[in-house]
Amino acid sequence: MKLVKSIACGAGLLLLAGAVFAQNRSSETSVEELYLSNVQDVIITELAHSQDYDNKLVALQYLEESVKDGTVTEEQRAAMQSLAGEGVTTKARTNGRLVNNFPDIRAKACDLLGKVPSKESKDTLITITTEDTEPMVVSAAVRSLGEIGMNDNDEVLAAIEFIQHKYAALNPTSSLAYDILSAYEKLAPTAVDRNALIQSISEIAANYRFATPVRLKALSLLRDLQSSKK
Repeated sequence: MKLVKSIACGAGLLLLAGAVFAQNRSSETSVEELYLSNVQDVIITELAHSQDYDNKLVALQYLEESVKDGTVTEEQRAAMQSLAGEGVTTKARTNGRLVNNFPDIRAKACDLLGKVPSKESKDTLITITTEDTEPMVVSAAVRSLGEIGMNDNDEVLAAIEFIQHKYAALNPTSSLAYDILSAYEKLAPTAVDRNALIQSISEIAANYRFATPVRLKALSLLRDLQSSKK
């Protein structure tokens, strides 16, 4: 019902926009486009902040289309950040029970943030990487940090190294280790402390609780790093 109301409201606003600007389309096309974009931002923001799971899925669909079209606005990026922290940085409770813990929503939002490079996206992903407890979400955040490629003073590498140590001890997950290695590969050229990076990769290579392809990837990355030193 909430979704129907949201879509109906959006449709009404779109019709109103068409009526308002129809008289002078040649001179006001850009104004109309801006207005319609703002309407879409309002709809996406409302859906993203709804407590309804399905509404959040629809918000992600809108956001994915904007990413594909290259038309993501600041409001839409903020909606992605909000969805990435759903149930972690933003918690809703009913009778003391967390009711907005949606790992799949967070993971998808993290993946989208990786396609919208900015300091804000990077900061949100670092927070999710260190605070989320779901490996699938952490993996998505790590992947996106690698895609964004920002690593001032090793802040991103330090966050990923922390996660590598944490999960290697508590819950070694091959898929997460693989994504960590992929991020390391992309961020290696930005590393200030290469020794810490090499140590982290070496720990993955030596951990037989990880799948063989993961350990082989770690060994290959170590060889590449050693070669680049020469």
